[in-house]
Formats: sequence, structure tokens, C-alpha cells
Amino acid sequence: MNRRAWFLFLAVSVLWGIPYFLIKIAIEDLSPLLVVAGRVGIAALVLLPIAAARGTLAKLRGHMGAVVLLSFVHILGPFLLITYGETHISSSLTGLLIAVEPVVIALLMSRTERLTPIRIAGLVLGFGGVALLVGLDLSGDRLGLLGAGMVLVAAILYAVATKLVQRRLSDVPTESLVGATTGITALALAPFAVFSLPTHPVRAEAWASLAVLGLFCTALALLAFYQLIGLAGSTRAGLVTYVNPVVAVLLGVALLNEHIGVSTIVGFTLVAAGCWLSTRPTPQPITPLPEPATAVRA
Repeated sequence: MNRRAWFLFLAVSVLWGIPYFLIKIAIEDLSPLLVVAGRVGIAALVLLPIAAARGTLAKLRGHMGAVVLLSFVHILGPFLLITYGETHISSSLTGLLIAVEPVVIALLMSRTERLTPIRIAGLVLGFGGVALLVGLDLSGDRLGLLGAGMVLVAAILYAVATKLVQRRLSDVPTESLVGATTGITALALAPFAVFSLPTHPVRAEAWASLAVLGLFCTALALLAFYQLIGLAGSTRAGLVTYVNPVVAVLLGVALLNEHIGVSTIVGFTLVAAGCWLSTRPTPQPITPLPEPATAVRA
């Protein structure tokens, strides 16, 4: 990957490393449905005027079928599944289950992006690092298995969506693509969100978490992620789910004075090694040169 791709990779890793914590804060006062509707609504209100001003909305013509599909498999479905899933399981387990995404992407793309032994080793090492970082906290209510299943389905949908962007929507400007998908999702959820409005006072922290989720973790993050797919491919772009837990742990250390243990250091190392191995260029098979034609004498 080039420098711009690495910059986008790190940016998305940070922007998607904090939502799980923010979701936990927001759903204390707001319903999961309202949180999802609010964050996509904020993103659409910001991006659609920008796309209109740039004149790129016309690029959506001929792609609306794929755009609607992407709205459901990359935003509506996963956002609802993760938000509702986090009401039953810990955020650490959520991060671990989401880290399944690069493995699913690699399997989906195995026909076009060769899955070499080195890349397989990288995926395994990275997932092991995530497991060490987040731990195996299975705490939750009696519906923990259901919550875990929701998040796992969301990870699979993310993988399918990443493949969809690369294969069918790579030529659509990102501000129009993100604006359209978040706008479609907001419209689909609006009738239900009306009945989920809070009837009690909502803390400022909850509203602030929702605003950050919409502006940064949805609008800005999706813009960067779709550009990353175009530059690095879906398999490498999906590796951000390995780095997200690293960001979450670092934020915990910086803001909550959490302790860094041996398992954390080993986890960091495994994630770094896994990402390095998984992003190495795939060696191209050497095509033998044709043998020179032998002159035929009469």
C-alpha cells in the first residue's frame, strides 16, 4: 500500500476504534433504533449538500440498485445488529467478533485476490492479537448468545459490502455514495424512529456521543474507507477491524488510566505482524517467454 492508503487505513482504524464505547454511552439514554437513525441522518445531512455542490450526485445514475443494496448490507443491517447486540454483550466481545470480517473478505475474494500462505498466516496472527487485546469477556445477560450472533452476522455483512464497493461502485464519488447510502438508511428508519423518541431527559453526553458517531464515525469514516478500498483492495481495507481494538485499548490507557499488561503488548505485536503480512504484495507468477521460432529450411 502507498502512503495515502496507509494514512486512510490509520484514519479509519481510529474513527472505527471509538464507536463501540460511544454506542454504550448513547444507548443508556436513547433507544438503539434512534441511535442508528440519528447517526446516519447526521451523516446524510452533512454529505448530501456537499455532493450536490460538487455536482457528483449525477454519478449515481445507473448504480441505484447497487447503492440501495449497499445501504442495507453496509449500514442499515450491521448498524442495527451491532447496536442491539451491544445491549446483550460486552464491547470487547463485539470488537472480537467484528474482527472476523477480514477472514470472510479473504474467502470471498479468493478467486481474484490470491490467498497465499503468508497472507493466511497474517490473518491468523492478526485475529489472535485481537483476541489477546480484547480478552474473552463473555459477560452479558441471558441473551448473550443472541447478541453475539447479531454482531457476527454484521461482520459478514460488512465483508459482503466491502466486496460490493470494490466490484460495482468503485467509480462513484465517495461523498455521493456515502451521502446516498446514509440518506436511504435514514429514510427507511425515520417512520420507526419517530416512535422511539425519548420521553425522559437525555444527558448531554448521550447527545454528544450521537453527534460524534454521525459526523466522524459514520460520515468521515465511510468516506475514508471507500477511498481505501479503491486504493488497497477489499482484503487489505478490511484489516482495519484488526487495528480498531488497538485504538480502543490505547484510548482506555490514555483516558481511563487502564493498565497495559503482557497480553496487551503481545496482542499489539501480533496485530502489527498480521497486518504487515496480510498487506504484502502478492507475488505474480512468472510467465515463461515463448521459445523463438525455428527456421524451416526447404
